[in-house]
Amino acid sequence: MILDLTPEQRSFKESIERFAREAIAPQAARIDESGEFPIDLIRASVAHGLLGVTIPAAWGGAGRDYVSYALAIEAVGRASATVAAALVVTNSLVAELIAYAGSAPQKGRWLRALANGQALGAFALSEANAGTDAANQQTMAVRSGKGFAIKGRKVWVANAEAAQVAIVFACTRPGLRAQGVTAFLVPMDTPGITRRARDESLGVRGLGCMDLALDITVADDQVLGAVDQGFRLAMWALDGGRVAIAAQALGIGEAALDAAISHAKTREQFGEPIASYQAIQWMLADSATELAAARLLTWKAADAKDRQERSTFEAAMAKLAASEAAHRAADRAMQVLASAGYRRGSLVERLFRDVRATEIYQGTSEAQRMIIAESVLSDSRI
Repeated sequence: MILDLTPEQRSFKESIERFAREAIAPQAARIDESGEFPIDLIRASVAHGLLGVTIPAAWGGAGRDYVSYALAIEAVGRASATVAAALVVTNSLVAELIAYAGSAPQKGRWLRALANGQALGAFALSEANAGTDAANQQTMAVRSGKGFAIKGRKVWVANAEAAQVAIVFACTRPGLRAQGVTAFLVPMDTPGITRRARDESLGVRGLGCMDLALDITVADDQVLGAVDQGFRLAMWALDGGRVAIAAQALGIGEAALDAAISHAKTREQFGEPIASYQAIQWMLADSATELAAARLLTWKAADAKDRQERSTFEAAMAKLAASEAAHRAADRAMQVLASAGYRRGSLVERLFRDVRATEIYQGTSEAQRMIIAESVLSDSRI
């Protein structure tokens, strides 16, 4: 077992860290304060291979492995949780799913555009009563001529403010739950889509989250995969999305740890830096250890995503461990900085708000524990 990065992975990681440090980090506070979707940074990220990261080169992507993708998202997350999350949605939940289940015409229409920044993707799964219980789809898709009439409402659709295409999930066989859900590829300029702004969020502000009111008609060739197979596709996409959110959380946690270390070395009390006190040292040691352990789980899950058809168990473990480790790191950083961190507009205050979302979106921590427990109890661990 070799627990080290390849030269190519390391080089890619360093290039993204440089881009994130020089271009993204200086704008992170502005994005948080304004709540504006960072479309300029998303477009700039194209030149650094951050769109279509894992998409085959034949379809316009970079064709990189999932560990490289996780490394990139961690680097971006360290600079801006918002930019990282936007990249995760369009990469993991949209482009990868089209590459996996799309027809040749669907791939031809969307993959190159998603990889070169001409299009941004959104993933319309969640509803008011279909969050953790994602199979409880109330949006209905009814046969209409050579297509479907879709009516319903989606909530908290990230990237929706700027997206050109959304994968919309709808019930096609009422009463069958997961066996009666279909995925549709829907251009966002389709007549009958109404975008409605969400209330402001606590953190990860500027993610372009909107509610979508749908009263649209789509053709048969807009079905992604097969009719009634959409729930399986959603769960497949979330395997990758959860690995990427784990990486995003690690980036936020590392930024919080960095801030705590810097402050501890320079802040003096009773005539010496607070880093000399064991109480502070132990907080830093715990954060560093927990983040390092979560990183190994994330790399394992990323590797499993490349090697296995499904990596649900590994992805759940990675997301659970990384999001909670990062939350604790941000909480400890707040304690180390005390009033300097608790101040509105401080870096640690932003990280403290941002990290909380990683325990909620793309599956709550409770949902990840359910997945892990089911696997453990059935003895189906990989």
